[in-house]
Amino acid sequence: MSEDKPRVGYAGVGLMGHGAAKNILEAGYPLTILGHRNRAPVDDLVARGATEAKTGAELGAASDVVFFCMPTALNVEAALFGPDGVAETLRPGAMVVDSTTADPNLTRSIAARLGERGVRMIDAPLGRSPNEAEAGTLSSYVGGAPEDVEEVRPILEAYSDTIVYTGPLGTGTTCKLVNNFISIGTSALISEAVATAAKLGVDLDTFHKVVSAGGANSPMFQIIMSWVLRGDDTGLKGPVRIAAKDLRTYNRMAEEIGATAFVAKACSETYNLAEARGNAERYMPVMPGLIAELSNFKIRDLD
Repeated sequence: MSEDKPRVGYAGVGLMGHGAAKNILEAGYPLTILGHRNRAPVDDLVARGATEAKTGAELGAASDVVFFCMPTALNVEAALFGPDGVAETLRPGAMVVDSTTADPNLTRSIAARLGERGVRMIDAPLGRSPNEAEAGTLSSYVGGAPEDVEEVRPILEAYSDTIVYTGPLGTGTTCKLVNNFISIGTSALISEAVATAAKLGVDLDTFHKVVSAGGANSPMFQIIMSWVLRGDDTGLKGPVRIAAKDLRTYNRMAEEIGATAFVAKACSETYNLAEARGNAERYMPVMPGLIAELSNFKIRDLD
């Protein structure tokens, strides 16, 4: 990289990626983005001064560091190595930063293929939500060679107020998956409890006060109860489909090493069912309503 700010590419400017890319741009980095099926975030970033690449190869040619923030590692692999892929035009010494919550085994496989081209890679999945992405206060869990992480740290700091170095490549994603099992699994437990309390006839405002006063209280409980009591699901703009994918990936990872995953599998089936019933794009805080529907009960309108 030159002594000037490196040229940054960003592929995947959706719910999380838009905010991260926006803050990279506002920190003064030349930014090129890859087109997204949702035009709104692309058009917004272009209006702010970003350049849009029409193909992955165009993005690679324009970038010293390329960030990916996509639904799965398979999407990243396709964007890198598919037709007109980013990897075709990345120069030796370039860096790939994968912010996808992905399968760490596939992350390491991608890194090996990039290494054959002289391209380096770190994994830096994102913590928190799209609200923090827009504010530039995400957390990043970063795995890779220490010198590579330090080289891109100033870019990570453009959108993260917390950066945790986790160790070798793949450990960032591993830590993120375990973290997501805790947070998403907690949301499934809370949602089932709220749905049951509602069907039992418990006043939900009173239930909120009871839990808030004790050890079962948590940020996730408060986010979910914002929807239960007020219909506000914006505290966590995490789609059901992404939560379901993360739990499936966690379960595969646990199975590969022979770890027990009884609770994880139950939570995963809860989210898989919600997704299969047509709720893929709903945000996670509405899960109590989706679970209540399974027992022919309604907490509040879902539309």
